[in-house]
Amino acid sequence: MTPYARRGVHGQTVEALARRILGGDIPEGATLDLVALQSELDVSLTALRESLKVLAAKGMVDARQKRGTFVRARADWNLLDADVLRWQFEGGRTGDADRALLQNLAEVRAIIEPAAVRLAAQRRTDADLVALDAAIAAMGEEGAGASHAVEADLAFHRALLTATHNELLERMEMVIESGLAHRDRIVHSSPHSQDPIPAHRAVLDAVRDQDPVAAEAAMRALLEQAGRDLDRIGTADETEGTPTQ
Repeated sequence: MTPYARRGVHGQTVEALARRILGGDIPEGATLDLVALQSELDVSLTALRESLKVLAAKGMVDARQKRGTFVRARADWNLLDADVLRWQFEGGRTGDADRALLQNLAEVRAIIEPAAVRLAAQRRTDADLVALDAAIAAMGEEGAGASHAVEADLAFHRALLTATHNELLERMEMVIESGLAHRDRIVHSSPHSQDPIPAHRAVLDAVRDQDPVAAEAAMRALLEQAGRDLDRIGTADETEGTPTQ
C-alpha cells in the first residue's frame, strides 16, 4: 500500500492530520478549526475537507451540525486499518504507548501465526515454497542493509499467510505488516539482535515437510525469539542511553 504522503498534497494532508490526532496533539473530542488548519497546512479548503473524509472513513473524525468537525473517541477508530496502524508506528505514538502497541502486536501474532502456519503446512504448494525460499535467501544476502532485511522478513510472513490459502487469513497481512515492519526496523538496525535465519528456516522446513505440529512449534519459537530481541535491544539502549526510536 502506497503511504498517503506519496500521494501529493491531499495525501500529505491526510497523514499530517492523522499523526496529530494519533499523537494527541489534537485530542479526542476536540472540534477542528478548519480555517486555522487550512492556513497552517497551506492547503485549500477543498483539499482539507477531502482529507477529513478519509479520516472519517477510518472512524477518526466526524462532522455534525452546530458542532462542526471533531475528533471521535479512540474506541471508534478503526485501529485495524493498515494506514491507522502504520501512522501509529511511524510517529503517532512514542515511548510507553509505542511499547504497548508493540506488545499488542506480539499478542495478536501469537494468536494468528501459529494457527496459520499449521494450515500452511497442510496446504502449501510448490509455488508457496518457492516464495518462502526466496524470502529466506533474501534474508541471507550480505551487506544488503536493514531496509532489505525488513522487506525480506515481511515477504516471508506474507508468503506464510498466502500458503494458508484462506482469503481472510491472507488479509491479516494488513494487520500484521505495519507493526512487524516497525519492529523489524528496530531489530535489524541494532547490533544486539540474534540471527533471524535459523528460526525462520525451522518454520520453512516444517512447512516443507507438511508437518503442522512442528510448524506451529517452530513459529512459537520464532515469536519467542522476536520478543527476546526487542527486550534485549530495549535493555541495551537503556544501558547505553540510546533511544530505540
